[in-house]
Amino acid sequence: MGLFQFIKSKTFLKQLVLAIVGLVLFIFAVMKWLDITTNHDQKIEVPNLEKKSLLSVESILEDLDLKFVVIDSASYNPNYPPKSVIEQSPEAGTFVKEKRKIYLTLNPSNYNDVVIPDLFGRTKRQATSQLLGIGFRVSSTEILVKDIAKDVVRGLKFKGKELKIGDKIPKNSMITLMLGDGEGTGRYKSTTEGSN
Repeated sequence: MGLFQFIKSKTFLKQLVLAIVGLVLFIFAVMKWLDITTNHDQKIEVPNLEKKSLLSVESILEDLDLKFVVIDSASYNPNYPPKSVIEQSPEAGTFVKEKRKIYLTLNPSNYNDVVIPDLFGRTKRQATSQLLGIGFRVSSTEILVKDIAKDVVRGLKFKGKELKIGDKIPKNSMITLMLGDGEGTGRYKSTTEGSN
């Protein structure tokens, strides 16, 4: 029996039909298996975790069979509780599959500390500009000290304590300028000057 006659035979056609049916069943089985293992139709809505503590986040996500990873701490934001979620990825309302990781950015417990620069001898305007530029607030009330120069910085105070160059205090702190009154006969001697 030649090849051409075999192709025309009933045996070949039966085997061809069986092969096609077997292939269709195999593809169907693979698709079903992929559906089951990838949870194709299962969707979980990501909750809004903003301003929630890590303990609260852990409980919420555990109930939804989701996981979380803390990726970063942002700059301190006083509008959010310390150690609470500021940002999340994926965002709230997004649909994800179970066991998906939610990436969180947390609010630090306080502002970062900033180093006090050397402002001695600067004008009030220069010192105010520099302090605001590095993240401090400047009190509208100044302390005038006896000094030959008027409106020249002769010291800085934070919470009633005189600051030294290099001291570190939290960003956004309120600093009071100690300025010369222009009525002194010499230069004002700071109590901290000896240690500068």
